[in-house]
Order: sequence, then C-alpha cells, then structure tokens
Amino acid sequence: MSAPQAYQRNKSDFDILVVEDDTLLNDQITELLANQGYSVTQCFDGNQALDLAVAQRFSLILLDVMLPGKDGLAVLNILRSCNNTPVIIVSAKHAEEERILGLSAGADDYLAKPFNSQELLLRVDSVLRRVFKQDTNTPYIANIDGLEIDSLHQQVFLHRELLAFTPIEFALLQILMKNQEQILLKPFLYQVALNKRFSQYDRSLDMHMSRIRKKLNNAGWDGSRLHTVHGQGYCIK
Repeated sequence: MSAPQAYQRNKSDFDILVVEDDTLLNDQITELLANQGYSVTQCFDGNQALDLAVAQRFSLILLDVMLPGKDGLAVLNILRSCNNTPVIIVSAKHAEEERILGLSAGADDYLAKPFNSQELLLRVDSVLRRVFKQDTNTPYIANIDGLEIDSLHQQVFLHRELLAFTPIEFALLQILMKNQEQILLKPFLYQVALNKRFSQYDRSLDMHMSRIRKKLNNAGWDGSRLHTVHGQGYCIK
C-alpha cells in the first residue's frame, strides 16, 4: 500500500529534516522518505538540528526527543521562538509526558516508537497536506478589535504588528475568527484543523488552544475571549 497522493506539487518540492541519533533508524527513515520522492536531509544531534532548521527552510522536521546535545524538546522550544516550520515529534511509545510537552511547545503532531513505515508516511502526508494544501476559498481578512487574520498569506496581526503562529495554531484561530461567537465543537475542530478524529483522551486540541491564548495575551489582546465551552468546544468573542 503506497502513501496517499495529497499534493498537486511534486513531492521532490518538499524538504524534510530527519533528526534522529540512531544511525540505523535515521538511515531507514531517510530511505523510506526518499523512495517516496521527498528531498531529505539527515541530522543526528540537537545542536546541529537547530543550526540547520534556522539556516535552511524545511517543509517539515521529524524530531526525535532523546538527542545528544540539546534534546528534541529544547530544540523545539527555541525553534518556535523564531521559526514556524511544521514539526512531528518522535517519542517512545509510553512517553505521554513528552508528547504533551511537545504539543504544548508547538509540535504539529507526534509519532510513538516503534512505528511502522505506513504510519510514518501517513503522518508526514497529513501534516504536509494540512500545511501546504491549496486553499480554493476566496481569500479574506477577518478583524476582531485589532486582531487580524489574513487568509491569503496565512498571517496574524495585532494592530498591524505581525504575530508568530504555527500553521496549526493559525488554522484554529482562522476558523474561530471566521465563525465569531459561534461554538465550534471539538470533533469539528479536530477534523478541519488537526486533520484527525476526536478522542476524549486526546488533549492536543486543548494544548494548542492554550498556546494561542498565551500568545494573544503576550501580544496585548485578551486571550480569555477565546472561550472554552465545557463539554462542547470553543468560541471566540
């Protein structure tokens, strides 16, 4: 079974950085992605990963947590202060805390070891499709008391000052602002923004919403206006 064809662009247009200190596993992932047509760069430690991610423009980073030098979570935290490249965190199967910390720090998805080849390809495909899909809707600008969404350029501004949001944070804020004062149910938000099915045990949506609130508060916009409607979902007022 081959990975789904999700793009109108060629897969060779997508540059993926694989950060994994296990040489054999890194080689296997790299070969798997290269055989699918992706352009792949290998990296084996956290310090090198940070240097590469800042110096070059990657379409996606596969980031292991346990790394020499800086660990993956430290790399992600620093990266998110200056870079919005999509990141899939790779962690041990039962490392729930690592996954929560990764999502809280701005990861777009996570993958638990050990994983099979098809799962890896599907996760990569899903994140790239979500981030780089061609928007057939008419571009628009939504503005709520100085907080502005530019759908064409996928940018967020507050009083004309650009704010840094990850692609998945932008997608969530965009759909909420486009439907101001409407309660959007969690299963809907999981599907349209996170591109996966809702599970009551999955806290990834809550983590992303918490980060959005924090960024809005830090920028001077009242993040509490992004309401949690308990037992239902979220709305922005």
